[in-house]
Amino acid sequence: MTQSMNLKPALAFLILAGGSMAATAPALAAADPYDGAWHFSLTPYLWLPNVNGNVDARIPALRTAAGDVVRDVRLSAEVGPNDYLENLSFAGMVTGEARKGDWSVLTDIIYIDFGDQSSKVRDITGPDGRALTAISRDISTSLSATVWTLAGAYTVAHAPTWNLDVLAGFRYVGIDTELKWSLSGSQGFLDAAGRASRNLSEWDGIAGVKGQVRFGDGHWFMPYYADIGTGSSNWTWQALLGLGYSFGWGDVSLSIRSLSYEFNDNDADLRMTGPALGVSFRW
Repeated sequence: MTQSMNLKPALAFLILAGGSMAATAPALAAADPYDGAWHFSLTPYLWLPNVNGNVDARIPALRTAAGDVVRDVRLSAEVGPNDYLENLSFAGMVTGEARKGDWSVLTDIIYIDFGDQSSKVRDITGPDGRALTAISRDISTSLSATVWTLAGAYTVAHAPTWNLDVLAGFRYVGIDTELKWSLSGSQGFLDAAGRASRNLSEWDGIAGVKGQVRFGDGHWFMPYYADIGTGSSNWTWQALLGLGYSFGWGDVSLSIRSLSYEFNDNDADLRMTGPALGVSFRW
């Protein structure tokens, strides 16, 4: 039988994947970033998305009260910031950029570590897609996750109030997780408890665009970012759109970011969307 493993908490912070890089786009209202000198920025940030996702784990087949084997039970769950923040052990999120003229290099990295995280099960589907609505369930997940993005970018067009960069590079994701479950069924239809662990590691090549649009006197700006990529057994995409304000020392921006992963070999999918707050320091 195949049971779905909840990866949401970890991915909640998988933010990284490059989305916050948009916040480090050239500061058009400050010193000219295209003057040929080196310019740097560093952006610590926080992303608090709602996360949906599953990874299949092999566990012993379950049996009904009549002795029939149930081989196709899947859990579909969802978790948000109110659920995972109380079990957070450690989190680090930062992105940086170095620019010289039209060329730039950007990197983004995050590490997140959760203890046992109680998961909300939205539905359980049995054989032939049968909805098991009266199932009592107790499910928790512990996991750690690392996501790293590194890319080179080139400014293809810019003006005093906007810029457009194209980028290419790679993104790495590594996830270690353990699922613990306890299920009891309606009228004895389903009854099982156990645990399963899973490790995922993927390298993806990515390509995308990023930049800013500035308004009025240039203090207010709209960062944007989008990429898409693929690896040996998965594909991924990410998008960000936000609103920021520039100060003399740097920028503050609030964005909506989405990150998606789909693993073909492991029959897994991850969806994360939510607000991100970043503070960029420039020198």
